[in-house]
This record gives sequence, structure tokens and C-alpha cells, in this order.
Amino acid sequence: MRTVIAENTVATDYWHVLDDHTVQCDLCPRFCHLHTGQHGLCFVRQNLQQQVVMTSYGRSSGFVIDPIEKKPLNHFFPGTPILSFGTAGCNLACKFCQNWDISKSREIQTLSSRASPLAIAQTAKAHGCVSVAFTYNDPVIFHEYAIDTAQACRELGIYAVAVTAGYVCSEPRAEFYRYMDAANVDLKAFTESFYRNITGGHLQPVLDTLLYIKHQTQVWLEITTLIIPDENDSDAELNAMTQWIVENLGCDVPLHFTAFHPDWKMTSKPPTASSALLKARDIAINNGVRYVYVGNVHDKKASSSYCHNCGKLLIGRDWHQLSEWRLDASACCQYCGTAIAGRFNPQPGTWGAKRQAIGF
Repeated sequence: MRTVIAENTVATDYWHVLDDHTVQCDLCPRFCHLHTGQHGLCFVRQNLQQQVVMTSYGRSSGFVIDPIEKKPLNHFFPGTPILSFGTAGCNLACKFCQNWDISKSREIQTLSSRASPLAIAQTAKAHGCVSVAFTYNDPVIFHEYAIDTAQACRELGIYAVAVTAGYVCSEPRAEFYRYMDAANVDLKAFTESFYRNITGGHLQPVLDTLLYIKHQTQVWLEITTLIIPDENDSDAELNAMTQWIVENLGCDVPLHFTAFHPDWKMTSKPPTASSALLKARDIAINNGVRYVYVGNVHDKKASSSYCHNCGKLLIGRDWHQLSEWRLDASACCQYCGTAIAGRFNPQPGTWGAKRQAIGF
């Protein structure tokens, strides 16, 4: 049971008191030093009487049932509905943030919905959701709420999915992924200069998270990179990134290249051209990544799944709507019998592309 400090405020574990009587938060590599009453950069963790508390427990910016392909996860029970929610704030400061109204919010009014972990799990079950997603902002910062919700979901046979930038310290990371079933990690670029100058973070902790998930957990892993013109789209960087993925994570981790649109503090950049996404996809495939997708653009061919052995179309996708399904009951190619990596039901889900808001 969590120690409740006040309404929507619970005690946390990852912090320590410094010699100057400030408190250091040890949840993520920002290591915020907090004076009494001060909030961290994430907004939802605060020094209250010389301990770090979380101030948004049980509160959300809203609940929506999405197709799981929107997370994006293409190899984790395709076609199924996923109950999605986030809180407010973020532990990175990405200038290009595509969800800035939530992740950059400093207004508690943003958190208009309230739900306990058990209520979320029960609602997911009642609506036929296969899984629950912690998304829109990073679940790293609502660590306690996400873990408690994941535990409640597991008891009801509901999977837990983290959509995250992976910017977290090793000890809380180990606790967090003990309760997750799948994750899509946002690998924002493959240079330290991009992370430092554009996100306010560092690259290596994200790579460490990817390595940890792949090699020390049973969590299903997919990766997303938002392609930003002239920032992270050079052939050299894409080659280095995709070669690292194959060499360190293997060839079966699905990779999503998604289109940027001007937003937040990066409004002078043009939207990403479809050709840039397809170029990135070609580079990844040439370097041995077996499953590479494009997103935020309409391209059925580059959004669909193919057998890496015979090249035949296995799962067709038109936006988030499934079409062709050429997997047998064992998740193998119907044409040549090659297994496709992922977690699959014998039949595809039928949720389709619809989106449904849920009230509590």
C-alpha cells in the first residue's frame, strides 16, 4: 500500500537528503535538487518536508480506448483495443514535443479525470480492452501510479504497456519493468548533441534502458524515432542507429519512423516528408532490421508487416485498420512457415481504427 500524504499525493522511494538539506530525486538522470516545496522539472514530484512525493496519483488528463497500433505497437496483439491515459508533466524538455499541452502542463486543472488503479483495470476489462497504456506523457514520472495500475491489471488478465522515452535510473527502472508487458521506447536521435541541446537530456541512459528491457526482462519491445528534418535524419546517423539496434538488440525489434509536425518550440521546421521516412526505412532494412514501419503518414505498404524470409505480406495495415492477415495459429507465415517475432493471438483483433473516450 502506498503511504498517502494528502489527496492525490503519495510518498516515493527514490530520493535522498543532501548535506545542504535539499533533497535529490533519484528517479531519473536529471537528479533534481529540490528545496522545501520545490517541484522537479517533471512538475509532479515535489520536496515536501524533506521527502520527495508524487502529487498526481490517481489523476489523469483523460482516458481513451485506442487501437494498439496507435502506441505504436505492431507486434503486440494487433487489432486489439488499449485503454490509454497519461498525467501531466515530463522529465525531458523536448523542443519539438508533439503532446506539449499535456507533457509541458504546469496546471493541475489539466488532470481533469480521477481513477484508482483498480477502477482503471476494471474499466479496461469491462470494455474488452486487452491492455492498458501509460502514454501521452512519460510514465517514468508517474512511476507509482503506473506500477499500481499495472499490478491491478495483471490480476484481471490485462496487459500493461509503457510508452516512454526511457529516461530513468537503473533501480526504479528494474522495479517499473517488473510489472510491464510491453514497451515502446522513443529513441529520439542517436547523437548526444541532439539529446543535450534539443531534449535537455542524454543519450546513454536511453540506450541503457533499451539494453535492459531487451536482455534482462520478458517485456515486448518496439522503438519509435520521430524524424525531424535536418536534426536527426542524416544517412550517417540513421546508419549508426540502426546498426547499433541490430548489433545490440537484435534484428527482431520492430522500429517505427514517424513524421514530425511543427509544434511547441520548433515551429519553423517543415513537416517530415514521406520520402524521408521511406529513406530511413530503407536504411534500417538494409542494415538488417526485419520489421520497419512509417507513421503519421498514409502509406499502407510501409505500415504493413512482411515475412523476413519469403517477403510475403503477413499483416496489412491501412492507417490503424487491419486488412490482410496471413499468420497461422502459431504466429508463423502461412506461405513458408517462418515465425514472426511478437505476441499474437491466433486471430487478429477487430477493434479497427476507432477512438473512444471513457469517463470515470
